[in-house]
Amino acid sequence: MAQTGWANTVPPTAPAEWLPALDVTEPAQQRRLTVLLRWLLLVPQFIALWLLGIAALVVVVIGWFGALFLGRLPDFAAEYLSAFLGYETRVGASAMLLVDRYPPFALQPPPDYPVRVEVRPGALNRIAVFFRLLLVIPAAIVHSLLITGWYVAAFFIWLIVLVLGRMPRPLFEATAAVLRFVMRVNAYMLLLTSAYPKRLFGDESAFDPQPPVSATRPLLLSGLGKGLVVLFLVLGLAGNIVDGTLTSSGSSNSNDVNASASAGR
Repeated sequence: MAQTGWANTVPPTAPAEWLPALDVTEPAQQRRLTVLLRWLLLVPQFIALWLLGIAALVVVVIGWFGALFLGRLPDFAAEYLSAFLGYETRVGASAMLLVDRYPPFALQPPPDYPVRVEVRPGALNRIAVFFRLLLVIPAAIVHSLLITGWYVAAFFIWLIVLVLGRMPRPLFEATAAVLRFVMRVNAYMLLLTSAYPKRLFGDESAFDPQPPVSATRPLLLSGLGKGLVVLFLVLGLAGNIVDGTLTSSGSSNSNDVNASASAGR
């Protein structure tokens, strides 16, 4: 497996339906100063992530052609894209206030970092690889709504964590569910898995005999946690509608101004 956080081994094959896993430690007390300045402190990380993303785009294009011929990602592509996915997720976890520890500027973080991603690049269906951009559209729409909805509510989430000095459990569950789904969509687009993104509302393994691996594996959402996920979806939909309305209104006003100017001439 490839655990981008605690290990760095990539097997040649993996179960087709194995979903990438997210491990985050239990919600803990956070320093209010770092919460207050969180997004400002992460600006260097956003720049680094943007640069790494350019390289990831080149690698995934090469990997797409390789997967069409080999039926799997070439090893170099699987290794880099797995590491990039982990870096992206660690920065996302910090930005979404799930953890207080600053993400390291490294594709492979120290073993004790509180966020890790486990992916198992393996065999890929060549037809699914060829049509990947079409197949991912439904999941990408949900991805977009979740991200938009969470950031619409971001000020209130930030304020809650700032006042309490921690993230309440239901909010932690919902935010982790958003981050995990986003990570799984990105893993699918990066050809790191053939399993379609799913389980937005958590896992159904409360009676699993296996002991929990982390606070998010299994990810068990309370009723309030699921309600918050629904709220993020609704806010995301509303945000997109408002944005579309404003864009349409701005375009219409611009056309009216141009028409008036032409009439005046």
